[in-house]
Amino acid sequence: MAAAEAHSAHNYHPLPVVVGTAEGAWMTDVDGRRYLDMLAGYSALNFGHGNRRLLDAARAQLDRVTLTSRAFHHDRFAAFCTELAELCGMEMVLPMNTGAEAVETAVKTARKWGYRVKGVPDGRAKIVVADGNFHGRTTTIISFSTDPEARADFGPYTPGFTVVPYGDLAAMEAAVDEDTVAVLIEPIQGEAGVLVPPPGYLAGVRRLTAERGVLFIADEIQSGLGRTGATFACEHEGVVPDMYVLGKALGGGVVPVSAVVSSAEVLGVFRPGEHGSTFGGNPLACAVGLEVIAMLRTGEFQQRAAELGDHLHHELNLLTGGGAVTGVRGRGLWAGVDIDPALGTGREISERLMARGVLVKDTHGSTIRIAPPLVVSKDDLDWGLAQLRAVLRG
Repeated sequence: MAAAEAHSAHNYHPLPVVVGTAEGAWMTDVDGRRYLDMLAGYSALNFGHGNRRLLDAARAQLDRVTLTSRAFHHDRFAAFCTELAELCGMEMVLPMNTGAEAVETAVKTARKWGYRVKGVPDGRAKIVVADGNFHGRTTTIISFSTDPEARADFGPYTPGFTVVPYGDLAAMEAAVDEDTVAVLIEPIQGEAGVLVPPPGYLAGVRRLTAERGVLFIADEIQSGLGRTGATFACEHEGVVPDMYVLGKALGGGVVPVSAVVSSAEVLGVFRPGEHGSTFGGNPLACAVGLEVIAMLRTGEFQQRAAELGDHLHHELNLLTGGGAVTGVRGRGLWAGVDIDPALGTGREISERLMARGVLVKDTHGSTIRIAPPLVVSKDDLDWGLAQLRAVLRG
């Protein structure tokens, strides 16, 4: 740990554990101590560590070809785009690597669509976003962040964004005008503490954007691909956006894979040379992504997240009666738990859980996030919750 701290930039503050191996929902440190992973790489590990199907798909592709760049076709690309589009009920896919790249791609797509299709005057395109958002850390994305930690000292900032309160449909309606090309929101805000919007909010956003001729962009990088008990969090309100932004779990915890998925009208605005990525849609990424799609098609992981998620939230809500837990939010195998600040900060609670063999991550104040891999067993989940109860008792 000391060497890592000495020779790497301090842009993270990890818990003091050094992972050596991992399997399923468990990680083992270099000293042989096992920990229950209750974070799952912020949903990048929805299918668990070392998932055999995903590793086999990656190994098979490693022996064939790993990278061509988009200068050439390769034999996994068409299948990946076709099957991901079908999973999303869309027509076109633009593959990238990281979630932030996918969000940047969505922003560029919306602006170009606004100018070429909607007819917004050049340079005036606006995108409405929600406060408390977390869409990544590029210069453009932090320009519309309301988190001082992510934003401060990185200006000048990119214009063209209007921030409204999350969950406030009236505020969003007031913000959308003739120059608005898109509304970009997380169906559930992860970094903000797993905030679920009020019932009807997503459906209201869908109605508003359809009526005003504005794109509804759903950032499902953390919430999508099974985490909430459905393939997409938008499904809980019967909503289909104009564009999905996907990442994290799409790479199965093996390689970084992200994508923007939309209609031919929207993604069809791009011409060769206008956007791209050397590694976006590479053969190895497509091979792993195809296996992820095949696993999601069975519905098994969505069902596990729904059933175990009901159990998780039932148990967490029982903790709110004693005062140690002041609030619980979330959906599926995803929860934000607000701890009484008198018991410690979120970081301190995370450290105490680590000492008991459970790994979680804090967010603002005294809030911790719980998001185990979807392959976690009920017994292991209950064991992790027992450690949380022990920590709260002091």
